[in-house]
Amino acid sequence: MRAAKIVDEMSDQEFPLPPATFDFLVLSFKTQAEMQLGLLHFGEEEERPEPNFRIARHTIDMLAMLQEKSRGNLTMEEQRLIENALTELRFRFVQVMEQHEKKPSEASTEQQAGS
Repeated sequence: MRAAKIVDEMSDQEFPLPPATFDFLVLSFKTQAEMQLGLLHFGEEEERPEPNFRIARHTIDMLAMLQEKSRGNLTMEEQRLIENALTELRFRFVQVMEQHEKKPSEASTEQQAGS
């Protein structure tokens, strides 16, 4: 009984949570992948973490699995949301990967030019 009272007290003091919907789940995965790719960062630019491609790929794969498992059970809006999220994340993944691979070669080119 005491534990339930503590949980109730905690929930009264915290901000309200959004409803548990398919849209919220898709957007949660999308936001996680964007953070893992370094596209969303809240802080100083010099503190921006390097992209974690392995974890970002896993998050995108989870979203793709959700799309596959829910096929035929989604509204048109939900289907569009998950398709658009996956298309954008896959494009951004490749884009960030290419930018990340250019960085070391750009640095070595600059060093050679300065020599």
